Amino acid sequence: MSLSKRTAICPGSYDPITNGHLDVISRASLIFDHVIVAVVNLPIRKGSTLFSAEERVEMVSEVTSDLENVSVETFSTLVVDFARERGAATIVKGLRAISDFEYEFEMNQLNRQQAPDIESVYLMASPQYSFVSSSGIKELATFDGDIAGMVPPLVAERLKEELSR
Repeated sequence: MSLSKRTAICPGSYDPITNGHLDVISRASLIFDHVIVAVVNLPIRKGSTLFSAEERVEMVSEVTSDLENVSVETFSTLVVDFARERGAATIVKGLRAISDFEYEFEMNQLNRQQAPDIESVYLMASPQYSFVSSSGIKELATFDGDIAGMVPPLVAERLKEELSR
């Protein structure tokens, strides 16, 4: 399959999806004709997830439903292999801080080694989301912290339900 420069992959665990993720996805949807939000089935770096892959896909699909050129899928392979299978020539990631840059720089080099024909593009976090992370959201929600404005209302509700079990 030939790769399209107009199709991009936005990979992540999305456990849960945050307004920062949504910001990057929506901005990517303005740049590319088709954006595939790629929800990693079993993240290696982050270990187990609070929500199953199916639950994460459901939440991401619901909160991106207004973005007509965005679709959501799970993947369990190397991200470059998934991109190639979907005909995507670009991987889009968000960057919040130096720590993100260090990790993403390393991943970019590994990805380029595996697939030099697939480019990585980084979008800087919007200032209001530069401190928002899924792990931080889960920690706040665990202790009844205020997560309004950091996640969509649907996600806040699902977190509350899941953590009350």
